[in-house]
Amino acid sequence: MASATRSLFRAARPQVIRTQIRLSSTSSKTLSLKERLAELIPAELENVKATRAAHGKKTFGPVQVDQLYGGMRGLPALIWDGSVLDPEEGIRFRGKTIPECQELLPKAPGGSEPLPEGLFWLLVTGEIPTQEQVQALSKEWAARAALPEFVEEILDRCPPTLHPMSQFSLAVTALNHNSAFAKAYQEGVNKKEYWGPVFEDCMDLIAKLPNIAGRIYRNVYGQGKLPAIDLNKDYSANLAALLGFGENPAFVELLRLYITIHSDHEGGNVSAHTGKLVGSALSDPFLSYAAALNGLAGPLHGLANQEVLIWLRKMQSKIGDSPTDEAVKEYIWSTLKGGQVVPGYGHAVLRKTDPRYTAQREFALKHLPEDKNFKLVGQIYNLVPDILLEAGKAKNPWPNVDAHSGVLLTHYGLDQMNFYTVLFGVSRAFGVAAQLIWDRALGAPLERPKSYSTAAIQKIFADKS
Repeated sequence: MASATRSLFRAARPQVIRTQIRLSSTSSKTLSLKERLAELIPAELENVKATRAAHGKKTFGPVQVDQLYGGMRGLPALIWDGSVLDPEEGIRFRGKTIPECQELLPKAPGGSEPLPEGLFWLLVTGEIPTQEQVQALSKEWAARAALPEFVEEILDRCPPTLHPMSQFSLAVTALNHNSAFAKAYQEGVNKKEYWGPVFEDCMDLIAKLPNIAGRIYRNVYGQGKLPAIDLNKDYSANLAALLGFGENPAFVELLRLYITIHSDHEGGNVSAHTGKLVGSALSDPFLSYAAALNGLAGPLHGLANQEVLIWLRKMQSKIGDSPTDEAVKEYIWSTLKGGQVVPGYGHAVLRKTDPRYTAQREFALKHLPEDKNFKLVGQIYNLVPDILLEAGKAKNPWPNVDAHSGVLLTHYGLDQMNFYTVLFGVSRAFGVAAQLIWDRALGAPLERPKSYSTAAIQKIFADKS
């Protein structure tokens, strides 16, 4: 089944890419994102209708009982338009790899990493935006960035001991107070028009996340007064300034890369699926994404990068900052023999090195090649896969995105590990928001899969062998 799915994915890709290029080249004037989306929706409605007519009664393959007990791994069950994760190639955003996005998406003057604004445009439309379109999106988000005063007060009243992710979810939930979709729904908006107010909420959501993140960071870690959003700066530059790192151009570049590669990873991961699921109940994007953030806060999802740093620091405390390969091997084996995993290695879908890891490694080679933590991460990369294969501990012994991100943030002085998942949360909003918009545009129904008890499964197969 997995092989067939990959073949289908690869076979379809050239047509998708040609369509994207055609759409991008036929625009006769500069349109806003909402205007362009309005143009695309009718054709996509027909595309989905035709796809269901041609393939609606076909099957991907059998569902195994083990899949129900095993976290639904590999079970085809969702439509997610923004990205597809191939086990061998890694993530593709609307058919484009991370290196292609780094090459094609607009950049800030003097910058080398893609602007996340361009990535969001790509996720929503399937097209590469112009520099002018990206600049307009930057300005629009900056103009929407202000928080309601009562949300600021909620955050300011939170004790600094409350986890940053709890504060983050709380603030996003409170933004529901001004939801355009909730208001429109109460007023009886036609379901064909749901996407319009959902789009407005999603734009507000993304725009306000830097102010929420910055306020949490400064309240919890005592970093002084929050600066104002600069209407002439891009999204990542404003976020960096709100965190107190705006004067470091390399950190701003890191945020541009970080947000881009963390923005979306198809729809089956906990945060993405939660956002889509809650949105299917017609909860507004603020409520939907707050739920997604609560999933992201789990140790098996968004907290993974700080688990990597904790493990690295424990290693350094025992074998030093510049250990030999033999010492590192011994520590890795001691981790495994102690019944623990090596954090940052393995993935539920990927079977090769995560391209997001590779992108971060290339950034480090360019900006911080002599950093001791980076050197140690590279040393571990050369040793862990063979050890995991020898131990039989992983189907995929290669590093994932979490193996690197914490080391990069630490290098620039953002070493408060409990805050790292907030940055992940800012990023993942891009992918969830794009899908929420399309779900409402395409009339996606309420999710309601079938569940079974163990007793029911036993009964079903009692007379079958």
